[in-house]
Order: sequence, then C-alpha cells, then structure tokens
Amino acid sequence: MKQYECLNQWACAQDFSEICMSCRFCSPGLPSDVTIQVQEMSFHLHKFPLVARSRRLARILNEAPTQKDDQGFNVTLHDIPGGADAFELAASFCYGFHFELTSSNVVRALCAAEYLEMYEDLGEGNLKATAEEFLNEVVLHNFRECVLALRSCEAVLPYAEALGIITSCIDAAASMVCIDYSNLEWPMLHSPGGSLLWNGISTGAMPKKACSDWWYEDLTVLPLAFIEKIIRAVEARGMKPQCIAGAVMCFAKKHLSALNNRWQGVCTQSNNMELRSSEGEQKHMLETIESMLPTEKGILPTNFLSALLRSAIILNANPDCKGRLEKRIGLQLEQATLKDLLLPNMSYNSETLYDIDRVQRIFEHFLLLDQSTEGLVSPSSVQDGMMSPPPLTPLMIVARLADEYLAEVAPDVNLKLSKFLSVAEVLPEYSRITDDGLYRAIDIFLKARPWLKEKEREQLCRIMDCQKLSLEACTHAAQNERLPLRVVVQVLFFEQLQLRTAIANCFMMSDTSRALQNQSIVNGLLGAPSSDSMKGLDSFTNLHAGAEHEDQTLKMDMDDMRLRMCELEKECSGMRAELQKLGKMKGHRRLMAVLMGRKFRAQLCRARGMVFQNRTGSGGKKPSPAHSSGFRHRRSSSVS
Repeated sequence: MKQYECLNQWACAQDFSEICMSCRFCSPGLPSDVTIQVQEMSFHLHKFPLVARSRRLARILNEAPTQKDDQGFNVTLHDIPGGADAFELAASFCYGFHFELTSSNVVRALCAAEYLEMYEDLGEGNLKATAEEFLNEVVLHNFRECVLALRSCEAVLPYAEALGIITSCIDAAASMVCIDYSNLEWPMLHSPGGSLLWNGISTGAMPKKACSDWWYEDLTVLPLAFIEKIIRAVEARGMKPQCIAGAVMCFAKKHLSALNNRWQGVCTQSNNMELRSSEGEQKHMLETIESMLPTEKGILPTNFLSALLRSAIILNANPDCKGRLEKRIGLQLEQATLKDLLLPNMSYNSETLYDIDRVQRIFEHFLLLDQSTEGLVSPSSVQDGMMSPPPLTPLMIVARLADEYLAEVAPDVNLKLSKFLSVAEVLPEYSRITDDGLYRAIDIFLKARPWLKEKEREQLCRIMDCQKLSLEACTHAAQNERLPLRVVVQVLFFEQLQLRTAIANCFMMSDTSRALQNQSIVNGLLGAPSSDSMKGLDSFTNLHAGAEHEDQTLKMDMDDMRLRMCELEKECSGMRAELQKLGKMKGHRRLMAVLMGRKFRAQLCRARGMVFQNRTGSGGKKPSPAHSSGFRHRRSSSVS
C-alpha cells in the first residue's frame, strides 16, 4: 500500500510535455533519472513509477546498473510492439495520467502491456487486465469496433496473433455477421410518416428490416489477409453464398484498380520499383479474391467475372486463376453480353486485337454443361386460342451471342479463316434458330478480305445453312457479289421452296376454313328446333352452293399457279445448265448471277401476288403476314 501511496507525488503532472519532435518529458517537479529510447523517440522519465507497474522495466533497471551515467539510466526498447505510440500509452498508465482506451489503440496497449509485463501481480487493475476488459466488454460486442481493432492489428501483427486478439475479433465479427436479421425489426429506424417510441408503440411509421449487406462497406477498410479470414469464418458458419459474393465484390471494386479501369498497364521504366510493387500487390489481391468467390452458378454477375478475367489478363495472373474464371463465365454464358466477351489479347505470339482462343474455351465450357433439362425446348403454350412460340433456351441465346461476337471480330484482318471457322463451329448446328446473324458475320468477314480465293469463300459459306435464312437475308444474299456463285444459286433455290411452302399452306388453310364452316352449320342444324329445320336446311343449301362456287374458282387459280411454278422450275433448270457451261468464265458468272437473281425475284414477286390474291378473294381483307407465310417462327434480324 505504501508503494501506491508514493505514486501521488506524480499527480501534479497531467501529461507528457513535448520539447521537440523526438523527445517527451514528464515534469512532476523532479528531475528525470531514466531515459528510454524507443525507435527515434526519447522519453525522459522516472524510475519509480515505471518499476511499480512494469516487471520488465524493473528487471532492466535493477539488473543493469552499468547503464547508469551522470544523468541516470539509459534504456533502449526498439522492439516494443506498436513503437513509440504504444510505449507512450504504457508510460501514461504508469504515471496515472488520464487517457482513453479506444478500439483503435486497445490492441497496441494490450501488446505493449504484454511486452512490458504489466500484470496483475504488480497491482490490481494493471494495464493488461484493463485493456483485456475493454476488449472483451466493448470491442467484441460491436462489429465496427471489431473492424477498427482488426485494422490496428496490422502494425503489431505477430504479437496480436500470439495473444489471440486477431482470432477473437474475427470470431466475434463473423458471429455478428451471421445473425439472421431478416426476422428482426429495429424500432430505431423510422419512415417520414411518423416515428416509433421506445416501448414499441407505432405512431405511423413502419419498422424497417435490416439489410444483409450492412457489413460490406465496413469490411473494405481491412487488409486482404483479414478479409480472407473473415470470409472463411462466415463460410464455415453457413452464411449464404450470395452474401459472401456480395462482400467480396464490394472489396474488389474498391481496392482492385484494374477492375475499375484505372490500371495504367505494365511498368515502362525498369527503375520504377513503386509501380512494379503495385503490380505485384494487385496480382496477389486478384488471385486471392478469385479464390474467395463462391463456386455456385449464377451468384456472381457475368460482367463482374468478365472484368476479373480481363484484369487477370492485364496483370498476368497465374494460369489456374484465369482458367477458373473462364470456367465460371462458361457456366453462366447465357447471362453474358457481347461486351463481356471482348477480352484483350496480351500475348506476344498473336496479332489479333481480341483473345479468340480464350473465348472459344469459354464456349466449350458452356457446352460441357448438362443440357438434359435446361437445353430442351419447352412446348408451346396456348393463350387465348393462339399458339405462343417456345421460349429461347440457353443454347439458343449463346448461339446468338456467338454470332454477335463473330460479327464484332470479323473486321480484324489478322483473324485467320481457320480461327473464324473454329469459333463458328464450336456450337452445334441445331442451336441456331436462324442463320441471319451468322450470314451477317460471314458478309463482314468477306468484305474485310476481298483477296480471298473462291475455294476459301466456299469453305467459309459452308457453315451457313441457306434454309435458315429469312426473306430479308435471302434478298440481300441474292444481290451480294461477295458470295460464291454456288451459294447464290442455293439461296435462290431455297427461296423457291419457301414460295412452294406458302402455296401449300394456302391450300391447307382454305380446306381447314371450309371444314370448320360446314361443321358449324351442321351443329346449328342439329341443335335447332324442328319448326325451324326447313329454314336451316335452306340456308345450308345456299351456303353450300356458294362454297362450291368459291372452291371451283380457287381450283382454277391454283391450276394457273401450278403452271407458273412449272415454268419457273424449267427456267431455273435452264439457268443452271447455262451456268455450268459458263463455269470457267468468272466475269460472266457474276453477271449471270445478278441477272438471274433479278429475273427470278420478279417472277417470285408475281407468284406471291397471285397467292395473296387467291387467298384474299374479291373484297376480302388481306391476311396478316403471320398467317400468310406458314413459316415457322423465327426472330427478325437486320442484315447489313
């Protein structure tokens, strides 16, 4: 007790006085007899308050009298955790100065107390016990306080880890994060319509439920190593993968410069060590972020995964990291857009602007998926008596995306024909509803390479099915001088088949309408009373006579149409024979193709006009294109 009573003589000093930037003096009225050097800071103190609280300082001062000179003891403590700031906290506690423990300095105070051996056996309420109590009672019960404490652990990392401070803070933070707040309502949140009192009585405001992403932004102030430990801890506690993905995305968007398009590229000067260090840190951060991402499909947006892969290419991340990102994108490729596939080519052995090989691997990863359930075309649904077309499957969506990608990379003259064909053929033929997009990509490829030979043009056009071209695409292809002559003939032939299909559908629809009309009349006769049976019979006879007259007229028109079709087939056969004779004359071949296309299209237009005239009849309304064509449903696409 006498020992603590003597401490009152230092009560006149309230704090350390600063003489210069590197000196601290305690002036309670007595000259200092101990000088402690901590890194670049010198503390001029007194022996008695230090040895009363610190066993390590007492051992040093008592067991090393040789260090004493005329001005007192000189002690060096360069290895104290937390440096001069931590020692100043410990010295203030020894002198009884007033200072406030916070979540930012409690870790340094605890590590310094452990280093200086400020235990309870030297006196009740010593620094270590006081700091531990504050940590357990205040810091570990508040998420933001835990985050600030973890952030301060970076400066005293080995000591904080040895004392278990990091583990305690991470466990506490993970436990608070994993609480399911969806079933809790907090009365302190209110709406503009009123407020909630302390006892829960509502005055017009609806209590607002806490969001599951409230901790994302707070987590971004921590170092990457602590982020990884917290993510592993919450994952072990069963947190939803969506929440984990959101936290990792928030951290990546704030700290990964390449992800935000702020990366300045590879170092250009050999002596720029700072930029090289930054590049290495960014590369390590990206690889660590990728390893923390959940593996479930569809949790992460495809554009975020694409941005990560683009950053990995720029930073030259390890091949395993880039390969896993490619697989992640391939698993949900139907959610991607064209911009997501425009990946830069950073290799030195290729001259193309975009990385074609990497995109092809992404398409191959998509094809490895089990399409047994997702790839099947669902049957058409009937709504209000109309058949609605089946929805697009993921394979069809990806096929459309592949056509858009081919059209985007086609103008690059460094893109080889074999590489273009490999990307176009990576998806099966049945994945495309229509080949309009593929024809557009082929046309752009041919337009950028007028030097291609005829065989190469024919090899390129083999990947396109002329039967899947729309009428607009057929019209454009028939006039396209860049296409081989064989392809132009095929386009004209299949356009003729489409016309014949339209005529057949016209017959079928007229027969169906007559059958339905007769059936309705018969049903009306069967359900009419006996007194009106004769009137119904007369009306039936008149309608039947009119139907027979209309049938005869339609048959005559169809006979004329058959004669026209026979003439068209003969002309087409004659033109093919003439083209075979002129096969060696390249200049005449192109001229004949153009003339044949113009003549044949004029005849087709006259034939279509006859079809519409026969179907509409005199004074009738023109049917809608959906009923007149009889073609299967396909999406419209513009052909340039």
